[in-house]
Amino acid sequence: MNATAEKQEPCLHHDICVHIFTASAAMVGVCLTVIGIIRVVISLRRPDIFGDDLLAINAMLYLAACLVSYWALRTRNLRRNHRLERGADVLFLVALTLTAVNAAFIAWAVSVH
Repeated sequence: MNATAEKQEPCLHHDICVHIFTASAAMVGVCLTVIGIIRVVISLRRPDIFGDDLLAINAMLYLAACLVSYWALRTRNLRRNHRLERGADVLFLVALTLTAVNAAFIAWAVSVH
């Protein structure tokens, strides 16, 4: 029974890696879209906020998670695959947390100005 569990484990990790890859790529696009919207608001209302800079950092974190998960999908070494998947997972969770912080900051900045 243990041998069966070991055979299924790489498939589970592979599945997680695919989800991180697709979600990270989508979130890069979301961050870039929101940066564009904020720049339009800034040009119309003139309050320069720090939110677009935070979103640019956020997009870079999602891009890093996307690239690391892609690397994990392409590697054939199982040990390297697990390390890369763990790294992609951590990067994705950090970027996701920063997304929530950015949303709160943007909401605060727009309501204050």
